[in-house]
Amino acid sequence: MQNKAPKVRHINNPKLETIKPGYKGNKIIQNQFANGDELYNPDFSNVIRWKLSANPQKTEKKADTYTPRLVTDNSFLQAEEDMVVWLGHASFFMRLQGTTFLIDPVLYDLPMIKRRVGLPCAPEELKNIDFVLLSHAHRDHLDIKSLRTVCRHNAGVKVLAPLHAGSLIRSASKHLPYQEAGWYQRYDIVPDHLEVYFVPASHWHRRGLFDMNTVLWGGFIIRTKEQTIYFAGDTGFNGHFEEIQETFGPMDICLMPVGAYKPSFLMQKSHLNPHEAVRAYNVLRGGTFIPMHYGTFDLSDEPASEPVRLLEQIAATGLMSGLKLPAIGEALLLRDLG
Repeated sequence: MQNKAPKVRHINNPKLETIKPGYKGNKIIQNQFANGDELYNPDFSNVIRWKLSANPQKTEKKADTYTPRLVTDNSFLQAEEDMVVWLGHASFFMRLQGTTFLIDPVLYDLPMIKRRVGLPCAPEELKNIDFVLLSHAHRDHLDIKSLRTVCRHNAGVKVLAPLHAGSLIRSASKHLPYQEAGWYQRYDIVPDHLEVYFVPASHWHRRGLFDMNTVLWGGFIIRTKEQTIYFAGDTGFNGHFEEIQETFGPMDICLMPVGAYKPSFLMQKSHLNPHEAVRAYNVLRGGTFIPMHYGTFDLSDEPASEPVRLLEQIAATGLMSGLKLPAIGEALLLRDLG
């Protein structure tokens, strides 16, 4: 008796433009989103292996008390200049030509994981936000409590999200407007002088027992006539960086994840280490490199300061230019970047 071939289909949002020629949409295998053509189910035995194995850097990690610098100042919310402000982990505030964005806002502790460093302002002070961008639905990127706070204080906010994220967004607010996009799709937003695209990442999804890979993951391209900004989301190293560069051209500003990479047997397929992040940045022909996904939550085995130390060492060799290490809450003016 022959085994049945796995059920395969491709989907996107038919209401949105797909800008990559010939792209059929995101591949779904047996009702799960795939990384390109490959279905990735993280092996739970690796989690058990991680929990039962000794961290070779345990002593070093315990002694490492590093946290990112914090600027306690909400003046960036009233400023008018174009800027990007890191809010810790993978959360950013961004203003572009009068339009404001929050990317992956996580403003509180995670379940069983406390923030190691605070915010530049109270979550309730994040007002006049036009768009919330959600890269994927892991709890350190899509936090329902944070989303509810943003909605409560921003009556006109809209959400730009991946395919099949709608039910989670509705659990935060029944009336919150949102758009779902597949890879290489352009969101339909006003004003039209700004372009926002959803682009590939090499990752996975799970929030509960029975929802493996049911919500898509990815990154964002935010483009004006002057600059192209890339937010990588959570991702392992894969061929999508070349595809993104071929489709959109060089990236003026790259917001790149550099933490939660050890042990590699558990993390390598879904997170970048600093060397891989720089390699991806060079593939993207990046200008400014702004690291994220480090220092805010303790998610992995590397010492807290290791990502920053490695990036500074790599920058010193000349393998990357444009490294910026902003404090949480420090406004980086876009006219000075790229």
